[in-house]
Amino acid sequence: MPTDMLPLNFEALAQELLVALRGRRSQIAWSRRLGYRSNVAYKWESGRRYPTGAETFRACRRSGIDTRAALIRFYGRTPSWLDALSPEQPEAVASLLRDLQGSTPITELAVRVGVSRSAVSRWLSGQTQPRLPDLLTLIEATSLRVADLLVELVPPEALPTLQPLWRQLEARRQGADRYPWTQAILRALELEEYRALLAHEPGWIAARLGMSAEEEARCLTFLRDTEQVDWTGTHYQGRALAVDTRRHPRIGRRLKSHWYQEAARRARSGAPGQFSYNVFTCSRSDLERIREEHLRYFRALRAIVSDSPRDEVVAVAGVQLFELTAWPEAPTD
Repeated sequence: MPTDMLPLNFEALAQELLVALRGRRSQIAWSRRLGYRSNVAYKWESGRRYPTGAETFRACRRSGIDTRAALIRFYGRTPSWLDALSPEQPEAVASLLRDLQGSTPITELAVRVGVSRSAVSRWLSGQTQPRLPDLLTLIEATSLRVADLLVELVPPEALPTLQPLWRQLEARRQGADRYPWTQAILRALELEEYRALLAHEPGWIAARLGMSAEEEARCLTFLRDTEQVDWTGTHYQGRALAVDTRRHPRIGRRLKSHWYQEAARRARSGAPGQFSYNVFTCSRSDLERIREEHLRYFRALRAIVSDSPRDEVVAVAGVQLFELTAWPEAPTD
């Protein structure tokens, strides 16, 4: 689960979002459009009070934003709860938060958000609604993707608090596309053997991972430029940052292709590893059961990695399962 939240002022970010939703309307006109008799827009934008998550999504819709489409883009698919609920319903907000929570314990979320365990529990159950700054904090605490959700609602330039970090996030994503080996290099920097070196040795990581020294140098330069590593004076030290590519499916496909091609290269050369396959026939319902088993395996794998007490090896795990049917030529991206 994510551990490094973006260093954001979530109250300032909430106020900027609310100003962006109002647009060129006056605060009084916007308040009336939302159905309030008082100047609620002034109270929201000044931080005197904040809308709930459901009120915020309703304000998005009233400003002309297709919140359902925005959430589908954020997920990369249509979440099951969105077929039965409208985003501005309190239960929809609770469903979103439960989805993002995954298996993270409520106690851990409470620590990340800085509120009581009972408050988080009530938000997740839908008993109470989080204020907008709390909602944004909770989304970031569970997924590290609050920026992705916000830019699906309003342009990033409308959120000055977010802009520097958004540019950095996008640079990291585009760089992961150009330098896919950076994922492995960041893990190599965690190795006990690397940390035991008297000082960083150019080419040591390349020799350990089976890549070229030139590629190692290019990747380390990119990681420095995008502030994904620190230089201690003797070693590089990676920051525990996740590069989430779900907003850019093309980049995600290219990264998957890179690691499968690396697996194929090693399989062809007889390198050690588990390179198994099974071509089979089965019912469609059984194929779905197999897919669910693959997902369970991957979740178990992540849990083992998370709890592993020592950093001794860098490894790659890939899961392939697809129906062999005619498919158009792959896009050349």
